[in-house]
Amino acid sequence: MKRILPAIVGLLVAATAPAFAEGDRYRAFSTTAESITGDISMDDFSITFANGESLKFAALLGDHFVVDGERVNASLYSVEDPADPELENGNRLCGAGDVTYLASWSGGEGLTIVAVFTGDEPPESSADMCASYTYQD
Repeated sequence: MKRILPAIVGLLVAATAPAFAEGDRYRAFSTTAESITGDISMDDFSITFANGESLKFAALLGDHFVVDGERVNASLYSVEDPADPELENGNRLCGAGDVTYLASWSGGEGLTIVAVFTGDEPPESSADMCASYTYQD
């Protein structure tokens, strides 16, 4: 019994720990990502940049998005508290206002694209973005 009780307590602690505490990690691949965001971690709840700044997501709005005129599998999130955080080298994520939406999709060959948007309405395509960043999975 003395051995079983600690095992049960350990299982209960593990079962109640928050999932995806650090999210999936992505290495900055494009020059833009290297100079502005650095490496990131992202999950369905937030994105965290190399300098520790983050944006929390309010909701997942969709699982498809139009990129360069083509409908692709993607995640479109609304940002809980819109902001344009100061990131690497004093650069801003968007530079044209607070980020209100964020979309991510596969860039092929182990790459992920993250695009940011500033509008009041959910974006319908990549044409509406203020910036995009490419990361290696």
